[in-house]
Amino acid sequence: MSTSKIDGLRKGGRYTHAKAILGPELCGRLSDTKVLLVGAGGIGCELLKNIVLTGFGHITLLDLDTIDLSNLNRQFLFKKKDVKQSKAMVAAQTAGAFNPNVHIQPIHANIKEPQFDVDWFQQFDIVLNALDNLEARRHVNKMCMAAGIPLVESGTAGYLGQVQPVLKDQTECFDCIPKPTPKSFPVCTIRSTPSQPIHCIVWAKSYLLPQLFGEDEDGGAELDEAEKQGENAQEIATLRKEALAYKAVRSALRSSETTDDAAKTVFQKVYNSDILNLLSMADMWRSRDAPTPLDFDAIVDGTFVVKEPTKQGAPPTNTKGQSNGHVNGNATASTSAPQNGNGAAGLKDQRALSLQDNLALFVSSTNRLASRLRAGENSISFDKDDDDTLDFVTAASNLRSAAYYIERKTRWEIKEMAGNIIPAIATTNAIISGLIVLQALHLLRKSYSSLKNVHVQFKPSVPLSTVNLCPPNPKCGICRDTYTKVLCDPARVTLGELVDGILGDGEGENRGTGKREVSVYEDKRVLSDPDWDDNLERTLESLSVTRGKFLTIVDEEGEWGTLAVALCVLPPNHPSDGPALILPSSLPKPPYKPRPSTPIPPAPSRKRSAPDDELDEVEPVAKRAKTNGVPIVKLPELGSPSKKRRLEEDGLVMLDSAADKIDDDDIIEID
Repeated sequence: MSTSKIDGLRKGGRYTHAKAILGPELCGRLSDTKVLLVGAGGIGCELLKNIVLTGFGHITLLDLDTIDLSNLNRQFLFKKKDVKQSKAMVAAQTAGAFNPNVHIQPIHANIKEPQFDVDWFQQFDIVLNALDNLEARRHVNKMCMAAGIPLVESGTAGYLGQVQPVLKDQTECFDCIPKPTPKSFPVCTIRSTPSQPIHCIVWAKSYLLPQLFGEDEDGGAELDEAEKQGENAQEIATLRKEALAYKAVRSALRSSETTDDAAKTVFQKVYNSDILNLLSMADMWRSRDAPTPLDFDAIVDGTFVVKEPTKQGAPPTNTKGQSNGHVNGNATASTSAPQNGNGAAGLKDQRALSLQDNLALFVSSTNRLASRLRAGENSISFDKDDDDTLDFVTAASNLRSAAYYIERKTRWEIKEMAGNIIPAIATTNAIISGLIVLQALHLLRKSYSSLKNVHVQFKPSVPLSTVNLCPPNPKCGICRDTYTKVLCDPARVTLGELVDGILGDGEGENRGTGKREVSVYEDKRVLSDPDWDDNLERTLESLSVTRGKFLTIVDEEGEWGTLAVALCVLPPNHPSDGPALILPSSLPKPPYKPRPSTPIPPAPSRKRSAPDDELDEVEPVAKRAKTNGVPIVKLPELGSPSKKRRLEEDGLVMLDSAADKIDDDDIIEID
């Protein structure tokens, strides 16, 4: 079909409604608009469909993740046959059929990789964020601030959602408002005295799994930090001994002769020996119920029971006929049968696991992970989409919960908690995606007065609320920096050359600020300061400052604003003998705020005061009652010993209080 016929279809068919709503000018521009969409998950799928149907002509879709079975209930661009494939690739292929006039470029990669530098971001007209990862969102926010590209930020959590348009120097950026830090737990709570299911899950995911299959052999740094925070020193010492004992267990798992006995060895160490060691510290269990060491063989035989927890995880009174450890008399081991009576037993992930089920899953997952180590994997870390690690964390946390009388969780619940999965609802994603497009259109037509922060609320009467945009936070460490970029070969450019080049000589409008005392950082690393310049002669590459990274130049006197220098590569056609550093044509000049001058205190007067000048004027005082028949009046306090001495030299006596007695008859009282 000819280009003219396609243009005719665009004008008269598919885009008729868009043209009527947006106007011919904006509708015509959309076909040439370049959009970067980061994320192809719950929001990303809905958003990709929206911008394709709206008519955005050039879309780059980037996502690192692969499709999981649990995605299919809300990410409608994927089907069961697509599981384990790239989200970006499949989403682009599916959505491309909605509008053949749109070009979609999928990229299966991490947005934080160095090739996606400031130069790469500057090719786009707008960036749309559909991420669920805080660090990635902060990274995209900083890149958009550096590149000067409008950004629409978004997120959902169940029935709640928000959309935030971001424009440098016009609105708050994503980092202008501090984000809450993830909840953490004391080390001793996780390692010794758990009381909630999340404590056991964190222990299995962040401690036991790395100890057995990861790179962490002793966990010493974490224990050192806990000791600094003032946690129980006796517990810390016991935990150090436990950590050292893991070396033998790690060796057994990596042995070529690994069998079920290796899994049993792990079990005996973790759920029997370690708990017995904790029980030896009697003081720890004075105000809480002591845990029960688990017995591998008794669980297999179905003769081992523990107290059943309440839903809150508090241990109730022991049931009649049972005692912790083994069946007493004719009682049966209730923990050997599934505990779920909600009809969900047919669903693997949502079925409640008995103590025997958890033990079998622990042995199976331990052997599977050990086989992966023997096959060549150096270390294994938790991934909610990795069945082996998820099975291990599920079984390990539930066994620990049983020992501490804590409510046990299903595999699905543990996946949500260990994977930090935020509940997602397709309807909320659809609403937020539509709002993102509306804010993006305002940014493209530069209708900045129409921009709003929009929130989806759990209020049927007022499901949407809008908030006027706030100006940038003047103390924000991201959007208040002055950004610039340089093209360079990090292997040939030294740190000193780059800093001197960016500062310039200051002799003109676009010649920078001139040389001054500065400190230079890369992320949180100090590379140089006025008292330490050893790195100035080193190349950027030797300092691991390469493409995609930022150098931050901070004025030592605090008078000039902060400079953030983005590193980009030299052009492809750059001659090999050409300069290794290409500076911007106009050197940056951050805001200048001179320090307020400190007033000079006046010089002390050399004139000596006359003695009479040192006396203070005083108010007259009333007479006091006579003491011992002699009327006494106390002179007003004149304050300093020297004045009292001068009065005595003049023949006057000054009393310290009205109660003082005068025995000398030669004394004359003065009214």
